[in-house]
Amino acid sequence: MKQICIGRFAGTNLKSALRNFKSAITLCVVLFAFCLSAEAQQPAKIPRIGFLTLLAGPTRLEESFVQGLRELGYVEGRNITIEYRWAGGKADRLHAFAAELVRLKVDLIVARAMPAVQAAKNATTTIPIVMLGVADAVGSGFVASLAHPGGNLTGTTNIMPELAGKRLELLSEIVPKLTQVSFLAHGGDPAHELFVKQAEDAAKEFRLRFQPLVIESPDEIERSFTAMKKERSQALIVQPLFISSLGQGKKIAGLAVKHRLPTVSDGNGFVEEGGLIFYGPDLFPTFRRAAILVDKILKGSKPADLPVEQPKKFEFIVNLKAAKQIGLTIPPNVLARADRVVR
Repeated sequence: MKQICIGRFAGTNLKSALRNFKSAITLCVVLFAFCLSAEAQQPAKIPRIGFLTLLAGPTRLEESFVQGLRELGYVEGRNITIEYRWAGGKADRLHAFAAELVRLKVDLIVARAMPAVQAAKNATTTIPIVMLGVADAVGSGFVASLAHPGGNLTGTTNIMPELAGKRLELLSEIVPKLTQVSFLAHGGDPAHELFVKQAEDAAKEFRLRFQPLVIESPDEIERSFTAMKKERSQALIVQPLFISSLGQGKKIAGLAVKHRLPTVSDGNGFVEEGGLIFYGPDLFPTFRRAAILVDKILKGSKPADLPVEQPKKFEFIVNLKAAKQIGLTIPPNVLARADRVVR
């Protein structure tokens, strides 16, 4: 009798244990499925990129970059976030802005023009950096080579300084008996020494006297024209930073008209702002191409493995209205070579 009671008791416990075990298994399955469902419903991480520039606000070039992102499926505010940092022409603000972007842990930094690239490079060696509008990425020490950048930088680079000879050639064709030329450079841009050297070497080839005017602030622009007048300069070459990043194109063009001085620059938009000649790369395609580099990096590519790209298209634009204002006649054979003429 005693043994029977023990067997019944043991059997009852076994059935109860089996039921509890099945319940536990069912609960685990339900919880696992719930976790999978919750994980599947979590929104994907939205990439955050920083945009660092000397500009005070966006231009058509920035719009071209954003359009390039859209063409790749990135819509700002929906599946990508852009943290803009506008330095407003004050280079000393760039380093603080770059450090701020690093603290925000952005996925990459797009830096426009050499001062911004330098600030970003100083701020991080790990966050990818995409360069825009850099005069000489290799000569500036940003990358080891165009084909194999190395490090955390890639992007687009211009070869504008090497075109200094072509710009002097154009000035020699339109300015009768050209003997003296000035170059307006910005000392706050690490690239200014490269620009000045290229222009000075070209001036020697053309047997022209060369006057470099290196200023530290746009406030010094008017005084620099007084120095040009004193040296009896006959033409002026303008470093592109003044136009493309500092927004001084109209001011420089206006002073050039006042002093009846022919001007040439590779600063994008210079002719539209009243300058006489633009000769340089078309930057719109390069800004759109930069969006492709951003896309590749966001998808896992390393900047060190992405070749730095150079512009493929160059433009020669003449402003006939500016020529008339300074009493200059552009020879027909020069006009015939222009890609565009502003009247």
